[in-house]
Amino acid sequence: MKKRRIAELGLILVTLGWGVSYYLMDISLTEMGPFTLNGYRFLIAFFVAGIFSFSYIKDVNRETLKYSFYLGTLLLFVYSGATFGVKYTTLSNAGFLCALAVVITPFVETVFMRKPLPAKVQISATACLIGIMLMTLKDNFAINMENLPGDLLCIMCAVSYSFHILVTQKAVQQDDVNPYQLGVFQLLFCGVYCMAMGFIAETPAIPSNMKVGGSVLFLAVFCTGVAFIVQAVAQKYTEASRVGIIFSLEPVFAGIVAYIFAGERLSIKGYVGVMIMLSAILFLESNFSFLKLRKTDNNTGE
Repeated sequence: MKKRRIAELGLILVTLGWGVSYYLMDISLTEMGPFTLNGYRFLIAFFVAGIFSFSYIKDVNRETLKYSFYLGTLLLFVYSGATFGVKYTTLSNAGFLCALAVVITPFVETVFMRKPLPAKVQISATACLIGIMLMTLKDNFAINMENLPGDLLCIMCAVSYSFHILVTQKAVQQDDVNPYQLGVFQLLFCGVYCMAMGFIAETPAIPSNMKVGGSVLFLAVFCTGVAFIVQAVAQKYTEASRVGIIFSLEPVFAGIVAYIFAGERLSIKGYVGVMIMLSAILFLESNFSFLKLRKTDNNTGE
């Protein structure tokens, strides 16, 4: 139980980093295309991780590389869907549809892994969905269906990330798969894919000032390298459905960063959504041991 708590705390910190990443991506995309930016992010993250832990990753085996290839491929679809989806749909649609991974992940886990969901997880997932809707949809709760291409790309992002969480879950349970190496080498595969697409579809550019360069470097090291390595290691100690719910905090952290650095404000409805989502995470993490103790005492008294 203690290891799971520590692992899930690490995942919350990862989600905080991803919340910051939206603001940094907005800065970085002023000088480079989406594929080029993601190529830099993942390749720099891989090389930094390789430099500081070469002795630990040099003996990677075939099974770990196989799952790293699968995860790197899924990440290509995740980041392509999120980045390009925003270009072809409204931000409200994108925020809601990409965050649907919180609901899709438990559903996919139930269908493909035949694993029943505890009532606690079902309640938390439902609450998070309601919170996301309050944060991201319009006042009349309408989704603009005129932007169908962008909507589909955002849905692709959510579905792909749900499968990424589940494949990671399966991989780290294998005896011959090293979670740390898995987290590192998926960065390499995704980085190669993105940079190749950058050369094909864009004109790769190098950051011309410290603001953009610093943003790219922070995205690479903390929001990509540290984040995905921590995710891979942490998922050895918790369930995929719980990971999906924890990651629903991403739009909350993104909203906080936007409030502080970009001056954006949520509506009252949005702040209610934030409170519901935070309450759902607290509910998921609590074990209500005091209630169990009281129930035991009452039974003893009888």
